[in-house]
Amino acid sequence: MSKPISLKSLRKFNLIMAGLHAAQALAVYLLSDPNHGVWGVTASYLTLSPRSTTDKPVLVSASHHIFNVNLAYLVVAFLLMSSIAHLAIATVYRTRYEAGLKKGINKVRWIEYALSASTMMVAIALLSGIYDLSTLLAVFGLTAIMNLMGLAMEIYNQGREKPNWLAYNVGALAGILPWLVIGLLFWAGNRYGAGHPPTFVYYIYVSIFLFFNCFAINMILQYKKVGKWSDYLYGERAYIILSLLAKSALAWQVFAGTLRP
Repeated sequence: MSKPISLKSLRKFNLIMAGLHAAQALAVYLLSDPNHGVWGVTASYLTLSPRSTTDKPVLVSASHHIFNVNLAYLVVAFLLMSSIAHLAIATVYRTRYEAGLKKGINKVRWIEYALSASTMMVAIALLSGIYDLSTLLAVFGLTAIMNLMGLAMEIYNQGREKPNWLAYNVGALAGILPWLVIGLLFWAGNRYGAGHPPTFVYYIYVSIFLFFNCFAINMILQYKKVGKWSDYLYGERAYIILSLLAKSALAWQVFAGTLRP
């Protein structure tokens, strides 16, 4: 029979995770070619067509380059976000973190995910061919809402014997929309366009989508108290492992596909 997970072992585990995320962030930063992985972000707007006349104005869609984004910096950012969060809950925030775990809640986790997972989705969207700033903000925002609904799920189910799944369902709806937007782009490109994203982008899309779904499954198992998940700390450790695997998978797939020298 396996030993129960203790708060002391989780602290050590979080310190290790902080180091692993930070080490990967440093490796990506040092190994990436600064001339690779730069994407231009644009703003779309309506403007008058050259075919317009004074009597009959014709509006057409146009775009303007706003700024560039280096994917290496996005990868470094979401890895460092996790590193900082793990370090904080193992040190300065440890007392409140452990008190929350005893109540079945980890606020830092969901806040960090709202930032890091949303940054991950922006990176995937850029690789997929989404450069419009408004769309990228929507992708970021919907992913953030999905994760904040995880926080709402834990807050509103405090002390409940039977969980209320409203926050979970709202989060699932918000979370699936960015994937549908990117999937629609793939479909349209293959059906109507002359080209499509590189093969590694499809691998990223499928692998990270599956990882994101594993987080949702982990929450279901926690609240239904299935087997080892009846111990909230087991689910907490599963979240930590999933976070490392998902971020590592995305980081090194992006590196291999577009950032390596």
